[in-house]
Amino acid sequence: MFSFFKNKPVLKDLIPDHHIDIHSHLLPGIDDGARTFEDTLRLTRALEGHGVTQFITTPHIIQQVWDNTHEGIQSNATTTVAELKKQAITAPFKAAAEYLMDDQFVCLFQSHDLLTLKDNYVLVEMSYINAPIQLYSILFDLQVAGYIPVLAHPERYLFYHNNFNEYLKLKRAGCLFQLNLLSVVGYYGAEITKIAEQLLQKGMYNYVGSDVHHDNHIAAFDQKVKLKDVVPLKEAIANNQFFKWE
Repeated sequence: MFSFFKNKPVLKDLIPDHHIDIHSHLLPGIDDGARTFEDTLRLTRALEGHGVTQFITTPHIIQQVWDNTHEGIQSNATTTVAELKKQAITAPFKAAAEYLMDDQFVCLFQSHDLLTLKDNYVLVEMSYINAPIQLYSILFDLQVAGYIPVLAHPERYLFYHNNFNEYLKLKRAGCLFQLNLLSVVGYYGAEITKIAEQLLQKGMYNYVGSDVHHDNHIAAFDQKVKLKDVVPLKEAIANNQFFKWE
């Protein structure tokens, strides 16, 4: 048993050079991620130290919580990139968004272009309390509008843990899955790690993301992975190269 844990790799050691992070909260003062530019600078440098060379940062858009607009996000990103360059950080850095699937989201994608990860790939999330009542209608209409949904951290939706078939249903409905890397080190709890491992073993993850908000998230990259088999994780990590844009 001792050797089983002793041989586990540290998470940061599994991140390859030239990794593309597609989910983070690095823009300052815009959601529950970086509060100031100094936070942004520190977090960005830390991720660069772990091998990230391209950043797609994804502030929340949640009605009456984080009422971010596309214009506001893009303005913040432009200012942030300029300030990062002054600090000698010139890694490609762009802003998308993490959209809560609710009624406002439906109005957005039916009337405006969304901030996407790449092309028509859009990062979406659900409430941690329950799935939206009209979830499958939203997913259908989103795809009719020309978008491909990438569901953020499906392992963290506790209401699916006792009914694994719901994950299969989401995949059949056209959802791609994005794993939060910290889920595999137990950062969010053992139950979430267990579900993440099951989804990995079944090959259901398409991509990964750091979902970095703050220094505690960065520190967790120094923890050991709690998976029996890291091969599916490595494959999901490698898939992020799809989002390379320069």
